[in-house]
Amino acid sequence: MTIFSKIIAGEIPSYKIAEDKNFFAFLDIFPLVEGHVLVVPKTETDKFFDLQDNYLSEILLFAKPIAHAIEKAFTCNRCGISVIGLEVPHAHLHLAPINNADDLNFTRGKLKLSAGELKEVQKKILANL
Repeated sequence: MTIFSKIIAGEIPSYKIAEDKNFFAFLDIFPLVEGHVLVVPKTETDKFFDLQDNYLSEILLFAKPIAHAIEKAFTCNRCGISVIGLEVPHAHLHLAPINNADDLNFTRGKLKLSAGELKEVQKKILANL
Protein backbone atom coordinates (compact mmCIF):
# COMPACT_ATOMS: atom_id res chain seq x y z
CA MET A 1 0.00 0.00 0.00
CA THR A 2 1.51 3.35 -1.02
CA ILE A 3 1.54 6.41 1.22
CA PHE A 4 -1.10 7.91 -1.10
CA SER A 5 -3.37 4.88 -0.63
CA LYS A 6 -2.97 5.29 3.13
CA ILE A 7 -3.93 8.97 2.84
CA ILE A 8 -6.97 8.10 0.71
CA ALA A 9 -8.00 5.43 3.26
CA GLY A 10 -7.68 7.97 6.09
CA GLU A 11 -4.84 6.06 7.77
CA ILE A 12 -2.61 9.11 7.38
CA PRO A 13 -4.15 12.56 7.91
CA SER A 14 -4.18 15.01 5.02
CA TYR A 15 -5.37 18.46 4.04
CA LYS A 16 -8.08 17.28 1.67
CA ILE A 17 -9.15 19.55 -1.16
CA ALA A 18 -11.57 17.33 -3.11
CA GLU A 19 -12.67 13.75 -3.57
CA ASP A 20 -14.95 11.69 -5.79
CA LYS A 21 -15.34 7.96 -6.43
CA ASN A 22 -12.13 7.77 -8.51
CA PHE A 23 -9.84 10.58 -7.34
CA PHE A 24 -8.52 12.33 -4.25
CA ALA A 25 -6.81 15.75 -4.05
CA PHE A 26 -4.85 17.04 -1.07
CA LEU A 27 -2.12 19.53 -0.20
CA ASP A 28 1.47 18.49 -0.66
CA ILE A 29 2.89 18.83 2.86
CA PHE A 30 6.33 19.57 1.37
CA PRO A 31 5.22 22.04 -1.31
CA LEU A 32 7.28 23.79 -3.95
CA VAL A 33 5.06 26.85 -3.41
CA GLU A 34 2.05 27.61 -1.23
CA GLY A 35 -1.01 26.10 -2.89
CA HIS A 36 0.75 22.95 -4.21
CA VAL A 37 -1.90 20.22 -4.53
CA LEU A 38 -1.54 16.53 -5.41
CA VAL A 39 -4.27 14.81 -7.42
CA VAL A 40 -4.20 11.03 -7.25
CA PRO A 41 -6.37 8.22 -8.58
CA LYS A 42 -7.82 5.95 -5.92
CA THR A 43 -6.58 2.98 -7.90
CA GLU A 44 -2.95 2.18 -7.14
CA THR A 45 -1.03 2.40 -10.41
CA ASP A 46 2.67 3.24 -10.44
CA LYS A 47 3.15 5.01 -13.79
CA PHE A 48 0.82 7.78 -14.89
CA PHE A 49 0.47 6.53 -18.46
CA ASP A 50 -0.34 3.03 -17.23
CA LEU A 51 -3.67 4.35 -15.93
CA GLN A 52 -6.75 3.16 -17.79
CA ASP A 53 -7.75 5.53 -20.60
CA ASN A 54 -10.89 6.73 -18.82
CA TYR A 55 -8.81 7.65 -15.75
CA LEU A 56 -6.37 9.63 -17.90
CA SER A 57 -9.13 11.86 -19.24
CA GLU A 58 -11.17 12.01 -16.06
CA ILE A 59 -8.25 13.05 -13.84
CA LEU A 60 -7.92 16.29 -15.81
CA LEU A 61 -11.64 16.97 -15.54
CA PHE A 62 -11.46 16.33 -11.79
CA ALA A 63 -8.42 18.64 -11.49
CA LYS A 64 -9.89 21.49 -13.56
CA PRO A 65 -12.02 23.17 -10.83
CA ILE A 66 -9.17 22.72 -8.35
CA ALA A 67 -6.79 24.47 -10.76
CA HIS A 68 -9.25 27.37 -11.13
CA ALA A 69 -9.58 27.59 -7.33
CA ILE A 70 -5.79 27.69 -6.96
CA GLU A 71 -5.60 30.54 -9.51
CA LYS A 72 -8.22 32.51 -7.57
CA ALA A 73 -6.67 31.79 -4.16
CA PHE A 74 -3.08 32.81 -4.97
CA THR A 75 -1.43 35.61 -6.93
CA CYS A 76 -0.07 33.80 -9.97
CA ASN A 77 0.00 33.80 -13.77
CA ARG A 78 -1.65 30.36 -13.87
CA CYS A 79 -1.97 27.00 -12.23
CA GLY A 80 0.88 24.82 -13.46
CA ILE A 81 0.63 21.08 -13.86
CA SER A 82 3.38 18.50 -13.67
CA VAL A 83 3.64 14.73 -13.78
CA ILE A 84 6.92 13.50 -12.36
CA GLY A 85 6.08 10.28 -10.57
CA LEU A 86 9.47 9.44 -9.08
CA GLU A 87 8.80 10.21 -5.41
CA VAL A 88 5.87 7.83 -4.78
CA PRO A 89 5.02 4.75 -6.88
CA HIS A 90 1.41 5.90 -7.29
CA ALA A 91 0.35 7.95 -10.33
CA HIS A 92 -0.32 11.60 -9.48
CA LEU A 93 -0.51 15.15 -10.81
CA HIS A 94 1.04 18.19 -9.19
CA LEU A 95 -1.00 21.41 -9.40
CA ALA A 96 0.66 24.61 -8.23
CA PRO A 97 0.25 28.36 -8.62
CA ILE A 98 3.11 29.53 -10.82
CA ASN A 99 4.53 32.75 -12.19
CA ASN A 100 7.38 31.18 -14.14
CA ALA A 101 8.65 27.72 -15.12
CA ASP A 102 11.08 27.61 -12.21
CA ASP A 103 8.14 27.49 -9.78
CA LEU A 104 7.73 23.84 -10.87
CA ASN A 105 11.42 23.01 -10.48
CA PHE A 106 11.46 19.86 -8.35
CA THR A 107 15.21 20.09 -7.75
CA ARG A 108 14.69 23.19 -5.58
CA GLY A 109 14.24 22.97 -1.84
CA LYS A 110 10.71 22.44 -0.59
CA LEU A 111 8.86 24.79 1.75
CA LYS A 112 8.43 23.81 5.37
CA LEU A 113 4.98 25.04 6.35
CA SER A 114 3.48 24.61 9.79
CA ALA A 115 0.19 22.77 10.31
CA GLY A 116 -1.48 26.16 10.78
CA GLU A 117 -0.04 27.50 7.53
CA LEU A 118 -1.16 24.37 5.64
CA LYS A 119 -4.67 24.75 7.11
CA GLU A 120 -4.77 28.37 5.88
CA VAL A 121 -3.69 27.29 2.38
CA GLN A 122 -6.40 24.61 2.42
CA LYS A 123 -9.02 27.20 3.49
CA LYS A 124 -7.99 29.57 0.67
CA ILE A 125 -8.38 26.88 -1.97
CA LEU A 126 -11.63 25.49 -0.56
CA ALA A 127 -13.12 28.99 -0.38
CA ASN A 128 -12.61 29.28 -4.15
CA LEU A 129 -13.68 25.76 -5.10
